[in-house]
Amino acid sequence: MLQNLIVLLHGLLCFAIVALVLLQRGKGADAGAGFGSGASGTVFGARGSATFFSKLTAVLATLFFLTSMSLAWYATRPRDEGPKSIVDTVVTEPAPASGVDAGAVPALPDSAPAEPPQPDGQ
Repeated sequence: MLQNLIVLLHGLLCFAIVALVLLQRGKGADAGAGFGSGASGTVFGARGSATFFSKLTAVLATLFFLTSMSLAWYATRPRDEGPKSIVDTVVTEPAPASGVDAGAVPALPDSAPAEPPQPDGQ
């Protein structure tokens, strides 16, 4: 049950991260970027303060990492969920307590032949 909830949260985080990344502007997305002047201020990675979208993306990425780790833990955890084979599910019952021996061979009816029929010619 908990694993299904984590899988659902993991999928929602995937879609949220993709949506947030697509909503954000790139570093050189100014009006002059098409003419070569967009990246001049960010050559060495200098950036202004982080925006709300970038902070939210970092939080969602951290949650995505945590859900990934928990799903990996669930996948490698040994399970004690009942029998591992169909043979383990068979319930053996004791033999009936009647006077008949369970290993005895039943008698043939009177109409059955004692020997198999032989082909003609032998």
